Amino acid sequence: MPQTSNELVVLRPNNPAPSRLPPHNLDAEQALLAAILGNNLAYEKVSEFLRPEHFYNPVFGKMYQAAITLIERGQKADAITLKHFFASDPEITQLGGDDYLAQLTGSYVSIINAADYGQTIHDLHLRRQLINIGTDVVTDAFDGAVETQAIQQVEEAEQKLFQLATTGDTRGGFVSLGASLQKAQVTFEAAYKSDSHITGITTGLRDMDHKLGGLQRSDLIILAGRPSMGKTALATNIAFNAARSFVETGGKMGAVTGFFSLEMSAEQLSTRLVSEYARIPSNDIRRGQIKREEYTKIVESIKELERIPLYIDDTPALSIAALRTRARRMKRSAHGLGLIVIDYLQLMQGSGSRKEENRVNEVSEITRGLKAIAKELNVPVLALSQLSRNVEAREDKRPQLSDLRESGAIEQDADVVMFVFREEYYHSRTEPMRRENEDDAKFNRRYTDWQERGEKIHNIAEVILAKQRHGPIGTVELHFEGAFTRFSDLQQSQSDE
Repeated sequence: MPQTSNELVVLRPNNPAPSRLPPHNLDAEQALLAAILGNNLAYEKVSEFLRPEHFYNPVFGKMYQAAITLIERGQKADAITLKHFFASDPEITQLGGDDYLAQLTGSYVSIINAADYGQTIHDLHLRRQLINIGTDVVTDAFDGAVETQAIQQVEEAEQKLFQLATTGDTRGGFVSLGASLQKAQVTFEAAYKSDSHITGITTGLRDMDHKLGGLQRSDLIILAGRPSMGKTALATNIAFNAARSFVETGGKMGAVTGFFSLEMSAEQLSTRLVSEYARIPSNDIRRGQIKREEYTKIVESIKELERIPLYIDDTPALSIAALRTRARRMKRSAHGLGLIVIDYLQLMQGSGSRKEENRVNEVSEITRGLKAIAKELNVPVLALSQLSRNVEAREDKRPQLSDLRESGAIEQDADVVMFVFREEYYHSRTEPMRRENEDDAKFNRRYTDWQERGEKIHNIAEVILAKQRHGPIGTVELHFEGAFTRFSDLQQSQSDE
């Protein structure tokens, strides 16, 4: 029988101690190993979050890994079964080899505190990682390359902290059905009591709200379309409608909205909103071709619009890390944040570590980041996206999921994918020309058919719901006024006319 003593040998790293040791607790590490070797059920209490690399002493991490290997094979992990793993390990041999393993197992008392030991080890590991990140930040700030701007270093540091927070979070796990149902009931009751019967944030468009139930919190919503289809106009309308509804309903509907415009300036977006609200063509406003009474109307509209909680960030080439930082900051501010709109996804940048990779991987990182932001802040994220040119090669120009640029990642990560399509745009470019040897009657008939089709689709836009994780797909028809870049409910617009 191996010899045992009353006092357990504490295994310390061989390297000389620095003036200030990183935070650690070797007693907790040994106590956890003793609990696992004494009763393998202790492993279940820490298996979800604790990894071998979390141990301060690398030999303890090695022992923990060996125990994991056996337990996950369905075998028993104790001093006898681990013996051959460490038969030639000099660090274990130095402690007494088999005798040390037996001594460790013999010190086992119970598994009651195993989870607490594991949490202590994990927490101290996170603290050591924070120290490493802090050291890197200080070093980079002193010795940063000339071409690296300080704001980039800030964003990279924030990215490292975010990754540490997400990978180090041990608060997840199962939630009882009862607890989930209680949360769901709050949503059901809100929809039941609401006149609009929507559970999310209103888009201000009746038929779209009916189809989506509003923009749902924690959802990533992709709005895509070819150039000139009006995707920016639709996103701007939705952002404005949500923010205005927040004011008009005292916060019961709608949301404080953050609009990240990577393509247009804040001034250009504001001009569009003034044009829509005052119902004066934006082109006339830009050129100053307005009458005195129209100018008065514009001034009055600006005063009304100033109270709308819509905030615009027009920083170009924004990185996913910078967007996350700014969204978090806005969420914590006095006015809060309930909806994020991004125009558009392909103009964003991934982290610096992926710059050498291909664009598909970078877009994958961006979409995963946007979905993570939606879940973390519990807000809908509406991101615009480009479509490939494959659409133009087909006779039917209506977009499909496969038309998304870098479609795999976008389609997979999105909860909702919508396409905006205006047949009128394509139809106006197909005016019939007289064919060779075509008589007047046949040409006039073709031209009349073309005119009738044009009248039928005039000012009509389609929003195609190609994917909706929690609801039906289909098509919503809207009224579109190009002069004011304004989308509205189709029936209401026709009755107004």
